[in-house]
Amino acid sequence: MNIEVAKPQAITHRFSLGLGLTNECNLACSFCYRDASRTDRLVIEQVQALLGALPVRSVNLGTGENGMHPQFKEILAYLRRQPIKLTITSNGHSIAILEDEDVQGFADVEFSLDYPNREEQDAQRGAGNWDLVQQQAARCRALGVSVTIIAVMMKTNYDRLAQIAEVAATFDAPLRVNVYQAVRTDTFALTYAEYWTGFEKLLAATDVIAIGEPLVRAMAGLAPRLGGCGVATVRVTPRATVQPCVYWPGKGADMADLLTAGEAIVETEPFVAARSIPQACLSCDYLASCRGGCAGRRRLLGTLPDPDPYCPILRGEKKPISIRMAASRDLPKLDSACTTIVMARR
Repeated sequence: MNIEVAKPQAITHRFSLGLGLTNECNLACSFCYRDASRTDRLVIEQVQALLGALPVRSVNLGTGENGMHPQFKEILAYLRRQPIKLTITSNGHSIAILEDEDVQGFADVEFSLDYPNREEQDAQRGAGNWDLVQQQAARCRALGVSVTIIAVMMKTNYDRLAQIAEVAATFDAPLRVNVYQAVRTDTFALTYAEYWTGFEKLLAATDVIAIGEPLVRAMAGLAPRLGGCGVATVRVTPRATVQPCVYWPGKGADMADLLTAGEAIVETEPFVAARSIPQACLSCDYLASCRGGCAGRRRLLGTLPDPDPYCPILRGEKKPISIRMAASRDLPKLDSACTTIVMARR
């Protein structure tokens, strides 16, 4: 196999832990990566064990709609007592069911918004979702809790993300963008042209807080980052399995492996694979920043030993991107995944 494994880069911060308390959701979005074929949940004792085994700096509650977990408020109360930055990704429901005091326990609340208007958002996610997000985002801001809007860049919205950033700006919120990964279907997958058009249009109209999408980071001329998948992020699924990336295919390691290994979990096979660099990339001028592109995407496509399919160098092209940096923000997910965070330009 033509592949090389990079050693974990030296980092001084602790882990970013992603917890999927449940895969249940009140919505049924066709582009969602969660497995809705069965119901799985972590229990509070597992959450407590995880934080006892791993040095954690931040916890994000994601995967399903965590407010549907019967122990949600009990787990939230426990997490609020820990010396961590706590965030949640929600369609609005999990925040709506909480008292103000509980909402104020979050360092940041991420609301999912994939379209810049009510009609398209509700058509994709369900009637009333646009208004719910607007109401709960405004509530968070009134309570002094920062807000991030998160969007999935996909075939149906790739050229309008800057408009979503404008919506986010009404809450003084950044927009965090993840590229769609074909976990369940490739219906929403971007073509090569759509991928680059999407980022070019977004970055031309916004200021950059962080770029974690490896290829874009490289083309923007940014320095290598220290964290990221396989190094400083750990995902624990509702099935109590451990993965280096939320999109990583396969069952994953048992949570018991993490409880035994602690920080050494990054030396297990999935984490080593997430740091792998294709042989074809070793002589590339952009290796330090790109490292072969998104390993999760390569693994998901069954092409882990090969460069990222969105790589322009493979096609004899370059995609130099001019960016303007925004003022830095203290966001727990700044360096935790292949994500891009921007602010609408004012």
